[in-house]
Amino acid sequence: MNKPQEQQQFKKKLNPMDVWAIAFGCIIGWGAFINPGEKFLPNSGVLGTAIAIAIGALIMIVISVSYAYMIRKHPKAGGEFIFAKQCFGRIPAYICGWFLIAAYLSNVPLNSTALGLVVDGLAPGALHFGFSYTIADKTIYLGEILLACGVLILFAVINMLGTKKAGVVQTILAVLLGTTVVILVIATIASPVTNWDNIGPLWGYVKLPSGDLEAKYGATGIMSAILATLAIAPWAFVGFETIPQAAEEFKFSFKKVIFIMIIAILFGTFVYIGNNTITALVIENWPEYIAGGGKWPLLYAAQKILGETAGSIILGTAVLSAILSGIMGFYMASSRLIFSMGREGYLPKVFGTVDKKHSVPQVAILFCLIFSLVGPFLGRNALSWFVDMASIGTSIGFGFTCLAAFLTMKKDKDGNLFTKILTILGFAFGCLFVVIQLVPIGNLGVNFSIPSYIILGVWIVLGVAFYFIQKFANKKQVEQVIQEEPKEEK
Repeated sequence: MNKPQEQQQFKKKLNPMDVWAIAFGCIIGWGAFINPGEKFLPNSGVLGTAIAIAIGALIMIVISVSYAYMIRKHPKAGGEFIFAKQCFGRIPAYICGWFLIAAYLSNVPLNSTALGLVVDGLAPGALHFGFSYTIADKTIYLGEILLACGVLILFAVINMLGTKKAGVVQTILAVLLGTTVVILVIATIASPVTNWDNIGPLWGYVKLPSGDLEAKYGATGIMSAILATLAIAPWAFVGFETIPQAAEEFKFSFKKVIFIMIIAILFGTFVYIGNNTITALVIENWPEYIAGGGKWPLLYAAQKILGETAGSIILGTAVLSAILSGIMGFYMASSRLIFSMGREGYLPKVFGTVDKKHSVPQVAILFCLIFSLVGPFLGRNALSWFVDMASIGTSIGFGFTCLAAFLTMKKDKDGNLFTKILTILGFAFGCLFVVIQLVPIGNLGVNFSIPSYIILGVWIVLGVAFYFIQKFANKKQVEQVIQEEPKEEK
């Protein structure tokens, strides 16, 4: 008979720096560089964004306490899925894992489509060749498809060549990302074009029916400014919770996990607030510039600080590092989750196998690649409907992990009153994040669009159907083994 799936083993290849790079690379993506002009400054201003991101980081640190605890208790690939299985049983674990697949896997093609946006920002029209078509008001060019698909294939191959090689590449990309943003911040402080008088309006602005811009004032404006950015905290910090997916590959003490998570979250906070503040300090009358549709605001600010060539190189390096580290990190997280669900019998057992030569789940990685290659053909706007489920998936993961941590502490008589309170708070935050995205509340602008609700419904139906198909397949497999056992005894 075949070797039991539970005996499939990874090699311990990841050091603390590699794991930090996975988390940080997944947290910071294209959005950290484009959203100062699209969301953060208009909706929340400099101060509103800084407060919201800081609160969001604090919430994630609270949640990370539960993750660090559960990793020590169940250091297996699969993370939240395994935590839910151990504490709540088969169906809750499947629900958690199914939504996490959507969360992690959708981010791989989404990051790849951002490459075209970067190239278009630095060299407009360079990829606008070959055939083109439009989906969801987005024109998609052959050049963009070829670039995205080429990178997806390249990074899938790197992942297939072994965890250590992938970890080295990820660390290089994460260090490049952090270093270039530090350079931008230092250059902004030292630059003569930086003007602190540009920083206002501190809480964003409101566009009046006349077309004029008005600063947000008063308690209502301040509160709405903070909430507008705080509401997207699960999306902004998606990535730190990918760490437990590779728990079987750590070659260091699990006691270090909490510090790695916190450092990754703090680095992410620095990048978000730094990019946003740079944009405001350098661009004179930034509300008019943004409302008037000026070119990529952060790129414009970087070019003003460092000159057109140097600014483009530094910011281009930062953004490309963010995108590529996101692709690498989510490949690793997705493949380990799919592997774990295959090993545990929730997905076809072929996914739960480890390649003997490279000690990686190559079948799971190949599946992630095939799934992701569809993304560039759909375009970024259509993919955003799928990615809306990313926040839902991670928020569900938050909830399961924090509640599992509380119940495990209670059962094993671990932890103290303070840590138990943190687990309950983390569970409450996870539930809250689900509610504010699924239920329209005020004018936060983070709830699902109609296409996103439809895709969510389809994903749920597919999940239910696949659950029963796999359950039937497992039953048939058990029956076949029982029938074969007497023959083996003769």
